[in-house]
Amino acid sequence: MKKTNHINSAKRTLDVESKALTKLAANLDQKFSNLCEVILRSKGKIITLGVGKSGHIAQKISSTLSSTGSPSYFIHATEALHGDIGVISKNDSVLIFSHSGESKEIIDLIPSLKNIGCKIFSFTGPTESTIAKSTDINISTEVDKEACPLDLAPTSSTTAALALGDALAIALLESRKFSPQDFAKSHPGGKLGKKLTLKVEDIMSKGKDFPFISPNTLLSKALVEISNKGLGIVAVVDKKKLKGVFTDGDLRRTIGSKKDIHKTKISLVMSKNVKTIQQSSLASKAIETMEKNNIYVLIVLDSKKIPVGVLRMHDLMQSGLV
Repeated sequence: MKKTNHINSAKRTLDVESKALTKLAANLDQKFSNLCEVILRSKGKIITLGVGKSGHIAQKISSTLSSTGSPSYFIHATEALHGDIGVISKNDSVLIFSHSGESKEIIDLIPSLKNIGCKIFSFTGPTESTIAKSTDINISTEVDKEACPLDLAPTSSTTAALALGDALAIALLESRKFSPQDFAKSHPGGKLGKKLTLKVEDIMSKGKDFPFISPNTLLSKALVEISNKGLGIVAVVDKKKLKGVFTDGDLRRTIGSKKDIHKTKISLVMSKNVKTIQQSSLASKAIETMEKNNIYVLIVLDSKKIPVGVLRMHDLMQSGLV
């Protein structure tokens, strides 16, 4: 048996699929713009439908639409025939995915969809297929050939349908002026959601956990405060203004200079070049500040520049941001 060159095989597949997408882009016409405008004017959801591989594509596109400002819901065509069609209203837009355009389950469903009164759109291969001719707007995802050497397994065709669905989602996103803040509202969980929503004040050490002393405090008492709070740092504050900080690193340098900890005031050994951040800032900004300055801790200020807490890289790691 002749040994397969896996890299050449992969390159052929990618070449076939990339050509399919190039053709798809070249063939887009006013119908795509019309589809976008009708959906934007709609007051309902976008319902995606499909079976088999096309069903998987429809489900993915529904998820993408929902997360980018276009509320959507996926229904398997077979399940729709057995009751799930009840979720569809006349204000909704139904988007059908079917490469052949002849999926029996969907064809059987179309009369019921028309009775509901909703708009019906389709992404199919042949434009003369039953599904294509039965919908309000049809856009062809026809490909010259599948990447599969047998020209059987859905490969180029599913890639084309997926890409066109993504193109629709992004066109709608841009029309709706969808912002990063809007994106965060639909992605509250996980690292992505936290990056867009988690604030410094949500994870900083504050209140009784915030270590701070006055400039006249003796070094010995400053060490007690550092030890009690366990953060490796103490802020030096005078009349609600930040004057400096004293860290574990400062302690090592002070010991090396043989200063008497029972007689030395903290103001004489503290670091005055302090990096700070506003408590209302996104925690992701704190990461940027720490990485830029090669530090692992920031003093947190409120809107009046009064020191109110400490934020460490450890806190950011525990939050799941790092």
